[in-house]
Amino acid sequence: MSDPFLDKAYGARDAASTRELYDDWSASYEAEVGENGYATPERCAKALAKYSDDPTQPILDFGCGTGLSGLALKLGGFTTIDGMDLSADMLARANDKGVYRTLHHVEADAPLIHAPGDYAAIAAIGVIGAGAAPISVFDTLMKGLAKGGLMVFSFNDHALQDKANEARVSEWLDCGAACLLFREHGPHLPGINLKSNVYVIEKT
Repeated sequence: MSDPFLDKAYGARDAASTRELYDDWSASYEAEVGENGYATPERCAKALAKYSDDPTQPILDFGCGTGLSGLALKLGGFTTIDGMDLSADMLARANDKGVYRTLHHVEADAPLIHAPGDYAAIAAIGVIGAGAAPISVFDTLMKGLAKGGLMVFSFNDHALQDKANEARVSEWLDCGAACLLFREHGPHLPGINLKSNVYVIEKT
């Protein structure tokens, strides 16, 4: 059975309301997504590992939430992970996991605090889509990579319903600014019959 937070999660809202929702959700988030079989973080970590030459190179876990994505990356063999999120309460939970080198609280639409090349890869797992970050965040993250940098990200079925999301990815691919290494549709939250696409792209 889905939880009221999951029912609310995919509704449209502004950045302040999104932060408030995730702050309020922080205490029960992991139990609620866990009971629905949250599969995307592990899928993303495994996909990124296939294309990463050196798992010791730094990774930015953007929109890290309570750290489930960082934990999946750690279990996938990655050793140097920084996290970033707009919810301070979620970050407190992430800090408890002990998998991050650093954690940063950020405002919506704030510029990235790193330079291209600081990170070999950026993860945006369950970050972009309905009720979450807008597709403009994808451009921001891609600009935060140097040539050869990897980005692993996901669009759940709600995000895929908005054609603008995959269209923006296609703009980067079609002009040769990036190349698609991996795309797979699979489980996201099986308990509510929700799936997601997982992608790995390389900036060229």
